[in-house]
Amino acid sequence: MMKTTFIVTSTFGLEKIVKQELRSLGFHDFIVSDGKIEFQAFLEDIPKLNINLRTADRVLIKLAEFKATNFDHLFDETKLIPWAEWIPEDGKITVMGKSVKSTLESVRTNQSMVKKAIIEKLKENYKIEQFSESGLEFKILISILKDVAQITLDTSGDGLHKRAYRLKTGEVPLRENLAAALVLISTWTGEKCLIDPMCGSGTILIEAAMIAKNIAPGLKRKFISESWNKLDSETWSQARLGAQEAIHKNLNLKIFGYDIDPERIKDCKHNASNAGLENEIIFEQKDLKNLCLPNLGGTIISNPPYGIKLSDAKNLKNLYQSMNKLFKSSTYYDWYLLTGDKKFSRSFGAHPNKKRKLYNGTIETHYYQYYSERN
Repeated sequence: MMKTTFIVTSTFGLEKIVKQELRSLGFHDFIVSDGKIEFQAFLEDIPKLNINLRTADRVLIKLAEFKATNFDHLFDETKLIPWAEWIPEDGKITVMGKSVKSTLESVRTNQSMVKKAIIEKLKENYKIEQFSESGLEFKILISILKDVAQITLDTSGDGLHKRAYRLKTGEVPLRENLAAALVLISTWTGEKCLIDPMCGSGTILIEAAMIAKNIAPGLKRKFISESWNKLDSETWSQARLGAQEAIHKNLNLKIFGYDIDPERIKDCKHNASNAGLENEIIFEQKDLKNLCLPNLGGTIISNPPYGIKLSDAKNLKNLYQSMNKLFKSSTYYDWYLLTGDKKFSRSFGAHPNKKRKLYNGTIETHYYQYYSERN
C-alpha cells in the first residue's frame, strides 16, 4: 500500500503543538515550516486525522510542487497531475489560492488558470466535451511562495476549528482550535481546578473538558472527503468508533466559568450542552470585581476583552484593575491570558514569566503566562 504526502496546516505559532498531536496519533518524520507540517500517511488515515486533530486548521493532500514564474508553466504543470484519480466526471471544482513574494501575484488569475488546466485534463480523461460540475465538491488550493507553486487537495472542507457544538459566540469569537492550544500550552492536566473568569461563550472551558475526557473534536461533524470514492464509509465508521471508545468516563472535573453578562452564561450552557458537557462545567453569572477564587489552587485561562471588543478605554482600564486585584489574591493559581492589546502587560500591572505570539484568525495576539508560587 502506497503512502501519500499530507500537509496539515496550522495557525502561526502552533506548529510544534500540532506536530506533537500528530506524533501522538502515530505519525512521524515531519517537515515543519511556517503554518505547515508535512509527512507521509495512508489515504485510510484521513478519517483519523480529521476527527482527532484539535489544534490544526486543515488536512491537505499534496498533489504537486514546482517552480512557476509564468502562466503557461503553471497551466502545464497543473495539467500533468492525474486529476481523474481524485475527481469524478461530474465533480464540482473549487479553487482557492494565495501568492506571497511571487511573480504570479494575481491570485484570481492563478485560480482561473489552475481550474482551466484541471477541467481540460478531466475532459480528456473522460472523453467528454463539457464538464458539468454538478456533483460532489472538490476543493483545490494553489499556493505560491517565492515562485514555488504547491497544489493541494482539501480533505477537511470546513476548517477543523468548527466542532459543530458552538452556535452562540461573542463579537470576536475565539477559534476552537486556538482555545484547545491555550489549554495544551498551560499547566492544567485535568486534576486541579480550571477557571475562566471572563468566559464569553465558554470555548476555552469546553475545549478543556474535551481534552480531559479525550473527546475527539471532529466526532460530531462531517468532512468533505467522506463522500470520496477512495474512502469507503466503513473506514469513517471505524475511525469514529475508535474515537468514541477512547473517551474517558467518570472524571471528577473542577471547571468553572464566570461572566458578568447573563446572556453569555446562557450561551455557554447552550454550547456545553451541544458538546455533551453540560454536567462537566459550572457556568455562573458573576462580576469579575466581586469574584473570590476557591483556595484549591489551579489554573486560570482567559481571553479577556481587548480594544476590538471594548472600545471604551475607561471600561478597559477598570477591567484590568479588577483582573490585577484578583491576580494578586490568587497566589496559588497559574494565569494564562490571551489578548490582542499590545499594552496589556503594562496596563495589567504584572510582567509575565513568558509571552507567546499567536493568531486568532487574522488577529495578532499574545499569550501571557504567569506562574504561581507553587511553581
